[in-house]
Amino acid sequence: MSAIPRLVLTAGEPAGIGPDLAIELAEQYQDYELIVIADPALLWQRAEQLGKVIDFELVDLDLPPITTAAGVLRYLPVQLAEPVEPGVLDKRNADYVLQTILTAHQGCQSGQFDAMVTCPVHKGVINDAEIPFTGHTEFLAEQSGVEKVVMMLACDSLRVALATTHLPLREVSDAITTTSLHQILDIIEQAMKTQFGIAEPNIAVCGLNPHAGEDGHLGSEEIDVIDPVIASFQEKGSAVSGSWPADTIFLKDRLENIDVVLAMYHDQGLPVLKHAGFSSAVNITLGLPYIRTSVDHGTALDLAASGLAKLGSLEAALAMARSMIASRGRA
Repeated sequence: MSAIPRLVLTAGEPAGIGPDLAIELAEQYQDYELIVIADPALLWQRAEQLGKVIDFELVDLDLPPITTAAGVLRYLPVQLAEPVEPGVLDKRNADYVLQTILTAHQGCQSGQFDAMVTCPVHKGVINDAEIPFTGHTEFLAEQSGVEKVVMMLACDSLRVALATTHLPLREVSDAITTTSLHQILDIIEQAMKTQFGIAEPNIAVCGLNPHAGEDGHLGSEEIDVIDPVIASFQEKGSAVSGSWPADTIFLKDRLENIDVVLAMYHDQGLPVLKHAGFSSAVNITLGLPYIRTSVDHGTALDLAASGLAKLGSLEAALAMARSMIASRGRA
């Protein structure tokens, strides 16, 4: 890793606010090198629509990283299939979106980039183009050849990881197995140590059912799967506790010494996290061979080119990536 980190930013859905955020961010100085992967014509057009004066520089990755000057946007080009109208989805550009992510992935794999930060994509329009796609997390895991990754969201006061992600509720129980839960807790524990610099991470595990199953009266998943896995980690000296009822583990006094909460499904943990810090929340993929963070909001098509998009979550995602790079260097 260079003394100056090199971060790559994918601009996301071209009709959404991702390009706006890249332009707004370019007005600021950064003490690292930030490279945006997008069609430069799109970035130039969006800057003009936003009334921003930005200098665009094609990056040469063979040169050492440099800090990012205010008013400069350094980019790697990927060409759109069709011109973009802000706020209007076009499935013909779906492959472009995936190509920006793939370019960033390849650069992280090769060591050209120290971390990847992603702006939001629109899964529906990608699927409308008859391209199977369930999200950044699953796509990057497949491209990396990684069997299992973990989605974790974080804000200043809370980290929440998910045992399952984008599943219908009726499928969640079957997806929580002894093997998968072992893998998930292993990934979380190792990531806390190597990417967050926490030598002995304290992990609180939610139960699946109300009141964590209430001794089997409200479901047996805790008794059959979750609690035995927790016990196996405790036996090897890991600070893993639970299973905790989800309606009480998120109380402030319960969280005082907890580094991360593992929720069993998407809407068990994320409403609490987003209430705690929506504008500053960061989506982090644990288990990849590189650092990847993301904004925690959607494409906001109605705000594209309006000048009303807020930078808070992107700034938090970049700061998180920067911090994780530093922690990895100390691990």
